[in-house]
Amino acid sequence: MKTPTLTLCGLAALVALGCGASEPPPEAMPEPTLEADAPAPGFTDYGAAPCNPVGDVQFICDLISPEDLAVLPGAEWVIASGAQEGGRLHLVNAGDKTTTVLFPKPGQTERLDAATYPTCPGPLADSEQEVFRGHGLYLKPGDGAIHTLYVVHHGTRESIEVFEVDADATPPDLTWVGCAPALSTLSLNSVVALPDGGFATTSGPTDDVWSWQTATGWTRIPGSEGSAPNGLEISRDGRWLYIAGWTQEKLTRISLGETPVQTEVIDLGFRPDNVRMSLDGSVIYAAGHTDKDGRSITDPREPLLETTNVAAIDPETLEFRRIFEHPAMDGFVASTTAMRIGDEMWLGSYRGDRIAYFPAPE
Repeated sequence: MKTPTLTLCGLAALVALGCGASEPPPEAMPEPTLEADAPAPGFTDYGAAPCNPVGDVQFICDLISPEDLAVLPGAEWVIASGAQEGGRLHLVNAGDKTTTVLFPKPGQTERLDAATYPTCPGPLADSEQEVFRGHGLYLKPGDGAIHTLYVVHHGTRESIEVFEVDADATPPDLTWVGCAPALSTLSLNSVVALPDGGFATTSGPTDDVWSWQTATGWTRIPGSEGSAPNGLEISRDGRWLYIAGWTQEKLTRISLGETPVQTEVIDLGFRPDNVRMSLDGSVIYAAGHTDKDGRSITDPREPLLETTNVAAIDPETLEFRRIFEHPAMDGFVASTTAMRIGDEMWLGSYRGDRIAYFPAPE
């Protein structure tokens, strides 16, 4: 295990932007370059590569950009995002590896919770669902069989879309219940639920993390500035946020609700995309990439040749070790998320057309 480098710092009070508050002036917040407007950086030619194993690595295919994964309680079902054009939320059977479309689909159930999401203009129209792109996911378990799914959405609106997951249904199904449209200065990536309600989400163009609550709307989270945010995770007790700093090959842990804010930073040695807490809460998995030779990525990039990396991080000490490293595979490029399900490790990819799985490393 590597030992983390620790830094403590105090930061200024919250910069709050409520539901009805004015957005910051242009000079205070840089204009985002939305991912949707950028050229695709070396994406897989969808459907071109056969769905054959590569050594111990097997695949769940016929997907589009399964960038993130959310595991339902019981680990029998997994929800996969679809972050590129034509992508869909898919339900994956963890046992037989079959997939079905969860959203959007004909006959989708919609029930706006206007009290919780007062700024939501309503469900996506049919034409808007056609260009739906679901990026980061987070599942908040409920007390029974009804859970809450938060989805970072790019399309006709930049937003967090919220769904109720009925795990008692066979198979589990979604009901759309609300949304939180993003400020025009934000471009969202990853999301987690907060223990006191609402959620937190990363924004690359503004280089920080924001929270959203029903009563106050959008608020910048102190201590998140300069974290090069991409992925996001939260501790089981809600005291800590873990921020994957993709461009700087780092992970930042910041305290929530404390003044001064406690900040700790570790260098992972690869570009972490998403960070995900294990199902038992004992370890955080960080997935990301290096260049084709396993070294730090430098320009010009060779995106289709980038190496997949997974690290296991102790959420308490931040000690970590690299548990998986693999060259790029046809149809699966540079993992963006990792999760252990039973005796298997599952990986998602932003630039691929499949989920990878293999025997979990010790």
